[in-house]
Amino acid sequence: MKKLDPKSTEILIVGLGLLGGCYARALTEKGFTVRAITLEQSSIDYAVSHGFLAGGSTEVDAELIARSDLIVFALYPHIFVEWVEQYQHLISPGTVLTDVTGVKGNVVGKIQGMLRPDVEFIAAHPMAGREVSGVENSDPKIFCGANYIVVPTEKNTEDAIRLCEELGELLGFARVSRLSPEEHDRMIAFLSQLTHCIAVTLMCCNDEPGLEKYTGDSFRDLTRIARINDAMWSELFMENRDLLLDQMDIFIDRFIELRNFLAGGHVEDMRAMMRHSTERRARFDKPKE
Repeated sequence: MKKLDPKSTEILIVGLGLLGGCYARALTEKGFTVRAITLEQSSIDYAVSHGFLAGGSTEVDAELIARSDLIVFALYPHIFVEWVEQYQHLISPGTVLTDVTGVKGNVVGKIQGMLRPDVEFIAAHPMAGREVSGVENSDPKIFCGANYIVVPTEKNTEDAIRLCEELGELLGFARVSRLSPEEHDRMIAFLSQLTHCIAVTLMCCNDEPGLEKYTGDSFRDLTRIARINDAMWSELFMENRDLLLDQMDIFIDRFIELRNFLAGGHVEDMRAMMRHSTERRARFDKPKE
């Protein structure tokens, strides 16, 4: 399969949660036939009744897998690895696999190391999400203005890499980039995992009752991602532990530096740090549509 074609490409999503649902909605809107394998029949029923899924199963359906040209895995890392190990024999030759997994170093190596040579896995990471879960909360608008990262290795063909990039474009991402698994995990330790650590810590450092009656938008914005899936994120943290610990140490050092400026009355140093922050932050705004 060298190109994604709504007339000839059948897509299977394994794991119909928030991101799986967003993929299903976006790709159905583009004319693709999308089916799913997921744990809950209610998730399939919801997606079918809302018109963004052609059907699905709560069982590992051999026919459903075999007829699929592209399989998108939206699973926890360890479940993804176990699934491929147990069921790859059901996948038809020439099928392309991709994923939405938030860490790549261990996962990509394990999957590509065990995968049959007539099936190709090209890793990807949609840098988009919400603080809620479930297919009923899916909305492909979260991809608009967001970034999509393709994570190839030397085992990937250029055709599969380009197909994965095309997928990101079809989904509506504003920017599609390539990173190696090592580059991806170093980047994600800072941009995603550290920010979740900060939000969780902030919510846990002051339990004074009634604070929600007085808060403003700055606190709400900063802690939006503190409503966290503890099972998934603790696994992601552990999968990327060394790189995340490095970023946490850097953050602690910079926080102590700001604290020392305040304690010592070094106003100009504080202001210089704030100016640097303001200048840097402007670069991270989403592109205007």
